[in-house]
Amino acid sequence: MKIPSIQFIHFFYLLILFQLPLLSKAAPTVDDIFSSANDNYKTGNFELAIAEYEKLIHQGYEGTSLFYNLGNSYYRLGIIGKAILNYEKALNLSPNDEDVQHNLAFVNLKTVDKIESLPKFFLFQWWENLLNLFAVNGWSYFILGIFLLILICVVVYFFTPKIEFQKAFFLTGLFLILLLLFAASILMININREMNWNYGIVMTTKLIAKTSPDDQSRDSFSIHEGLKVKIEDQLENWYKIKLPDGKIGWVIKRDIEII
Repeated sequence: MKIPSIQFIHFFYLLILFQLPLLSKAAPTVDDIFSSANDNYKTGNFELAIAEYEKLIHQGYEGTSLFYNLGNSYYRLGIIGKAILNYEKALNLSPNDEDVQHNLAFVNLKTVDKIESLPKFFLFQWWENLLNLFAVNGWSYFILGIFLLILICVVVYFFTPKIEFQKAFFLTGLFLILLLLFAASILMININREMNWNYGIVMTTKLIAKTSPDDQSRDSFSIHEGLKVKIEDQLENWYKIKLPDGKIGWVIKRDIEII
């Protein structure tokens, strides 16, 4: 067997070293793409910014800042439907983000449809606000924090020599267990809602809803770009939608994008 010459080994190493910069340029990191998109947004190249943000999303990445910046880019181009869609996605991840809330409320003022929601009984509204206090991840972290506090109470209860401390941490632990069960119930409800409750945004300038999933059926009502609707059902290439005021109709799927 021949032993490779020293010159060949040196050439092989030089070839690898030469290729490394090319490989790094050919495969930019997620941070590189996100930073480039932000730079394009700042310099007014909104089309390029959108292309790079969308590239990250197609690769499976998501985040509040990603959807928020993408929504801002679409708004700058006057594409209201896409802007609202991405603000809604950002809000799903961070329900208490004030910047997202502000921009979403502002862009909603630009929509044509001003549909009043059906009034809710105050207890139902209170329950809805509680469910929306955190996203699923937020409730998960909240439950984890409570669980850790329960463990601390258990440790202190068994190792403290004072009876009054034992009583205090025993009662605190019971309260935390009840709070844990309550928070776990809310988490399960939110997970079920995310799996079964679909909402979408109208993407076309004007959309005619039908009384049934058939092009020849009677027109039910018209809605416009940017309106948020609830997806009640689907059949082939049709969505059954429900408006905030309770109206129900069927629309073509391509005219709605799911949040």
